Parts: sequence; C-alpha cells; structure tokens
Amino acid sequence: MARASVWLAEKAGKGGRSGQPSGLDRSRITSATVRLLDSDGLDRFSMRRLAAELKVTAMSVYWYVDTKDDLLELALDAAFGELSLPDAAVGDWREQLRALATEYRALLVRHPWLSPLAGRYLNIGPHSLAFSRVVQQVVRRAGLPAHGVTGAISAVFQFVYGYGTIEGHFAERVAAAGMTADEYFNSAMDAVTEVPDTARIIEESRDLMAARGGDTVAEMLDRDFTFALDLLIAGIEAKVSRPT
Repeated sequence: MARASVWLAEKAGKGGRSGQPSGLDRSRITSATVRLLDSDGLDRFSMRRLAAELKVTAMSVYWYVDTKDDLLELALDAAFGELSLPDAAVGDWREQLRALATEYRALLVRHPWLSPLAGRYLNIGPHSLAFSRVVQQVVRRAGLPAHGVTGAISAVFQFVYGYGTIEGHFAERVAAAGMTADEYFNSAMDAVTEVPDTARIIEESRDLMAARGGDTVAEMLDRDFTFALDLLIAGIEAKVSRPT
C-alpha cells in the first residue's frame, strides 16, 4: 500500500537515512522549501529548483526525503508552526476562537500554497495536530453537546479556509499585476461596469458596498471577515442556549 503520510513513516522508523551527506538537515531543507513556495508558487516548485537554492544536487535532497510529496508535507506542517496558540484552559472561548480564526486566515493569505496542500495531505504533523487540539479544546468550552463540537469547528474553520484561500488568490493576482490591492480593485470595478449585465448587478449592490464601509480593500476584507466570524460565534452561543 502507498505510504499515506511522511509522519506515519517517521513513526514507523522509516524516515531519513544514516550517513547523510552535504551538511544538510531536514530543518534547513524544509525552510528552503517554504521560501521557494512563497516566492515561486506551488506549480513552479521542483526538487531541482530546491537543490539549486541549497547549492547541492537533487540526489542530496533525496537523501533526506523519499519523495517530493514528503517534502511538501513537511513544509505544510512547518507553516502551521507559525501559528500562535493560546492556553485553551483559561480565558474567554469566544476571544480565543476569534484569535485562532484570525491567525489561520493570515496564514492562508501569507502562504497561498498552504490551502491546496492542506486538502491534499492528512495534516497529522506535530504543528498541525497542536493547532487542531487547541481548536477542539476551545470549542469544547463553549458548552455545546459533544455531538455538536465537530460541526461548530467545521462551520468556523471551513469558512476561514475558504475566505483565506480566496483572499490569498486575490493577493497573488494583485502581485502579478504589479499593482496595490486598491489599484487592482478600482481597475477591476471600472472594467466590470463597462459590461451592461455586470454593471446592472454592481449597481444593485452599490448600497450594500457603501453600507459595509472601509476606505481600502484591506479594511473591507477585515470588516466582512469580522462580521461573518461574529455571526458564526453568535450561532454557537444560540445553539448552546437552545440546544434542541
């Protein structure tokens, strides 16, 4: 059977080899992988490009990992290690949930490659598991019945996953266009209003855009995210007070 995760191979004692060459280690290779993924994107990443970055041969890299998938999975967990996790035993669960959701959103935007990899692999590295454990502990403290905890986690963090993924794609398009986010947004709005059918829909939503407020794209994105997250937390609170 194909190996399901690099972390399962580690636990089975199959990871790495003895007599490792090149003065490398997995930590250095993983850090370089994260940097390349950030600068070049997931589609352009290759073991050959990584080896060039490290100034070694591709075979030297394969001494530390068996496959490219193994390396991407290590990079994925390294990114999760950037999250700041609260002490879930103390403090207000609502504020802790907001903080975790906000951190996760920022991580997805900072590393657009994380989103597809999180859907591709098992997410059982130590940092990913630590994040999942704290999320579970925080939501448990909300007072939901046990059968509702995973649903509440899904409601909040599937929303954050989608929001952060789309925001990350937007940031990539902005960078590719060589514009600021506000310049790109204004240019796009000018373009779509030149198409009659699209312009009609934009006009219908103009009052909603004005009511949302925000002088910049960043402010608009933050306001929408905060309001949506507040709605989800209010929903959890309502379900706790009226469980049936």
